Amino acid sequence: MHILIIGNGISGVTAARQIRKLSDHEITIISGEADHFFSRTALMYVFMGHMRFEDTKPYEDDFWAKNRINLVNNYVDEVIPGQKQVRFQDGTTLEYDKLILAVGSKSNKFGWPGQDLDGVHGLYHKQDLEAMERHSEGLKKAVIVGGGLIGIEMAEMFHSRHIPVTFLVREDSFWNMVLPPEESQMVTREILENGIDLRLSTELKEIWGERSGKVKMALASDGDKIECGFVGLTAGVSPNIDFLRFSDIDIDRGILVNQKLQTNQPDIYAIGDCAQLRSPQKDRRPIEAIWYTGRMMGETVAYNICGHEINYDPGIWFNSAKFFDIEYQVYGDVPAMLPENYNTLYWEHPGGKKSIRLNYHKEDGHILGFNLMGVRFRHEVCEKWLAEKTPIETVLQDLKLANFDPEFYRQYEDDVLALYNNMTGSTLHSRQKRKLASVLNFLGRA
Repeated sequence: MHILIIGNGISGVTAARQIRKLSDHEITIISGEADHFFSRTALMYVFMGHMRFEDTKPYEDDFWAKNRINLVNNYVDEVIPGQKQVRFQDGTTLEYDKLILAVGSKSNKFGWPGQDLDGVHGLYHKQDLEAMERHSEGLKKAVIVGGGLIGIEMAEMFHSRHIPVTFLVREDSFWNMVLPPEESQMVTREILENGIDLRLSTELKEIWGERSGKVKMALASDGDKIECGFVGLTAGVSPNIDFLRFSDIDIDRGILVNQKLQTNQPDIYAIGDCAQLRSPQKDRRPIEAIWYTGRMMGETVAYNICGHEINYDPGIWFNSAKFFDIEYQVYGDVPAMLPENYNTLYWEHPGGKKSIRLNYHKEDGHILGFNLMGVRFRHEVCEKWLAEKTPIETVLQDLKLANFDPEFYRQYEDDVLALYNNMTGSTLHSRQKRKLASVLNFLGRA
């Protein structure tokens, strides 16, 4: 059986590796972006000089031949389900028995005049990194549009090279559609303290260029004309599905799949950023462009193709990121706006760059979510508490079990416990010393 995988990101590569572990099927990965799999999240560190591009590749180049995984560097122009083949842009075709679509995302463009000028790019593909590198030579100013994780990464990249950045964010506080108000304000302060010209409640109106087609100026919604040599479009991403519109594969915002990640067409699956679940789990989105969900989808589809049928189960939500020098972690349910049946305990360090938020149910008091800024908690511990609906007071008494900061870092769990006692009139005390043995024993009881 020939299994064809379009896309060599984390989803497609995980699927290929897992299929090879489970079977002796022929496997081919197609990608026009790069010859070999690389860590997409590490692109910013290449630009900042912390890594070389070859350092972003998790496997040696001969890994693929050793594992009998064929690589094809080309772009697919059309999928033809009735003939079980794909057609490349050069007109050649390749047949398959099973097809996995792991085609990822593309940067959003919302029809801004000038959005296709030379010097206007997103930050998703290897080619975007190359474009940033090419335009940075002699660059006097960059404008970034969109207040999400990709936008702040791009801002930090230019900032590392002392290139002035104007950041246009339509919200009145950074990423406040995701972060609760206090954390959003913390990140807003961090951006400003790093010298970024942050323009809140401001949108891009249009981009102007020179006769040569090179970007020259960005016009903001407030009428300000910002001279620049680069415009970064980072207002989110969307599934890369345009080439499938005439293929008889059901699509909506993404490629529609069931719980086994099957499309409506026989022997065709979709995974990763491009997949849209017809019936997502409660409190999960139909499309989740997250690294770890892409990896889990890759494992799930491999089991299903190899005859070990399972449903896709993303488990408890988590995510992590970095806002300049502030690390961010979230586990469970921490919405931007607190629902009526939620209580929250929010502690913030006087320095304004560390915080711990615990969300818990107002009625029965079980833990619902953790939001951490500048503090690290153990994933396994938080997930166990969330899965077991552990009471908030139990969590607080054992909170030191979760801390994952190095031993020489100051700990703040006692401060969080004291804040809860002060708020509720309780007299709780910490029951655990932060020792690795205690943590291992605790997890062993799961």
